[in-house]
Amino acid sequence: MNATNKTSGLVNTVTGPIGVGELGVTLMHEHVMIGYPGWESDSLRPGPRREEMLAVATAKIQQMQSRGVQTMLDPCPNDLGRDVEFSAELSAATGFNIICATGLYKEEEGGKPYWHFRGQFGPVVEAMAELFIHELTVGIGATDIKAGIIKVASGKGVITDYERDILQAAALASNATGAPITTHTDKGTMGDEQQRLLTAAGVPAHKIIIGHSCGTADHDYHVNLLERGSYLGFDRFGIDVVYPDAERVRSLVALLKKQWQQQIVVSHDSVWCWRGEPIPAAITAGMDETIFNPTHFHDHIIPQLLAAGITQSQIDTMLIDNPRRFFAGTVPAAS
Repeated sequence: MNATNKTSGLVNTVTGPIGVGELGVTLMHEHVMIGYPGWESDSLRPGPRREEMLAVATAKIQQMQSRGVQTMLDPCPNDLGRDVEFSAELSAATGFNIICATGLYKEEEGGKPYWHFRGQFGPVVEAMAELFIHELTVGIGATDIKAGIIKVASGKGVITDYERDILQAAALASNATGAPITTHTDKGTMGDEQQRLLTAAGVPAHKIIIGHSCGTADHDYHVNLLERGSYLGFDRFGIDVVYPDAERVRSLVALLKKQWQQQIVVSHDSVWCWRGEPIPAAITAGMDETIFNPTHFHDHIIPQLLAAGITQSQIDTMLIDNPRRFFAGTVPAAS
């Protein structure tokens, strides 16, 4: 059983497969919509209506398009409010490529109760893998919309048994279909263990993005992951409340000065629409425009990189060449 991207040079988007050469400038970690498990229980705060969310998301995409961005990966996993039909409508209306994911989120904030209950009646790894494979090769739910990637996650400082099950299921699905994997890490921890577990299960390192690697300034941590062949996600630019951009830029410049640009992808981890109201409106109203702004990298970070002596060619490699190479399954050139 093969996913579209295993041998054909195609990648699944929410409106159908396209050639990897058609991706263009690509942001590799943005979210159209997020809904933390339990959002539907807050009946006082159901969140905006569908048409309101479409208007917000359309405006975000138009802003990105004005900077030359053509594609984004939305790595929202199954248990975090994913709505692929919404994304397909948005993509068709704007002419913007959106790649969606299959997968499951970390134990602390994901869908563990369901899988924990199911686990009382038998192993869940195979059931998770079956789900991921179906969504990669047949379609998500009752649709024919296929995922283009698998999303996994772990919390700060530890990978729980539940998260290990998800990683094992992701490896089974990746090996069966050829689909790549992107990860969530907290505070720049556990990326090395994620990489070890996935590669030990047979996933080639170059088919793995260790996400949110910009959550630490540990240069050795970054280089060790790169030397073992995976991509780093410097993909939370603008979220200073989690970790300062100044540190992200310093860490990225240090890697680019050593010519590691061929294994780094960039993004913001922006969220445009929320199911429910997980962040009180009084707080979101006061947020700086840089937070959850998917044009922040182009408007504010690229000028800083150029001023630090990074070349436009290196920036283009991160934005254009690497997403294309990653989805094609091509091994990056040596640093």
